[in-house]
Amino acid sequence: MNDGRQYFPGTVLVTGGHGQLAHSLGRAGGDDIRVVGRPEFDFDRPETVDMVMEAHTPAIVINTAAWTAVDAAEQDVAGAMRANRDGPALLARGCARREIPFIHVSTDYVFNGQKGTPYRETDTVDPRCVYGLSKAEGEAAVLAAHDRSIILRTAWVYSAHGRNFVRTMLKAGETRPELRVVGDQFGNPTSADDLASGIMDIVARLRAGGWHAGYGGIFHAAGYGGASWYDLASVVMDEAHVLGRPRPGIVPIATADWPTPAYRPADTRLDTQRLYEVFGVRLPDWRESVRTVVRQACETEAAG
Repeated sequence: MNDGRQYFPGTVLVTGGHGQLAHSLGRAGGDDIRVVGRPEFDFDRPETVDMVMEAHTPAIVINTAAWTAVDAAEQDVAGAMRANRDGPALLARGCARREIPFIHVSTDYVFNGQKGTPYRETDTVDPRCVYGLSKAEGEAAVLAAHDRSIILRTAWVYSAHGRNFVRTMLKAGETRPELRVVGDQFGNPTSADDLASGIMDIVARLRAGGWHAGYGGIFHAAGYGGASWYDLASVVMDEAHVLGRPRPGIVPIATADWPTPAYRPADTRLDTQRLYEVFGVRLPDWRESVRTVVRQACETEAAG
């Protein structure tokens, strides 16, 4: 019986092909995933957006392409806005014309970090750096462009590949007897593999059940539980030590002791309950996921 819903079998197009999350989605998604990145797909070359969509005729698009260099954004506002606002809006409009869902990844940096408790999706955004502003404006532009958009705010993404905090700590721990790590910034460490699995669960829901009006809008999708950078570094080093690596001392320092060009919010922990209520998705506890990724990274390095 036709219930009037539109279903979405077929290709899932993932943008941002050189990033951690796109890599994880490519591994998690199976044969229907098509991962694209520069130079084939480039928000600095807007004409490539429609060219890629025409070439792949996707049923669903997942955008992981973004400007993520937080400090560099302070010096290139226009570049950050092209990548995080204008490009995603263009992609959302392309999805709207094709009447297909658009899943867009955003960030905890849209908040000022001063609430003191985990942020909910209904809390007012108040970014304090160019990166956060570009992502907040990107969210608004995507929602204005397409009512079948799902925005997933995430945080502190890491994996066994690419450039990220966990791998940086592992490398530093090999040669330094002591690490100084910020202890007064709090967020949700998020495994790229966990996030990719959660996104594919959403995709499966769209394929099996079609679009539902309650699916549109903003959701928080991040590792379960909060931590400081110091907490995260401690778990990384503990697990690495179990695997036979040196265990350097870790000294917590204040944000003021590690000045950066861009403002870092003090506490952007995210409440992820809405994602669970609507899609049945809850990412695992960050500690277990960090241990898994540390083991993967160490095994990869040992294999050469």
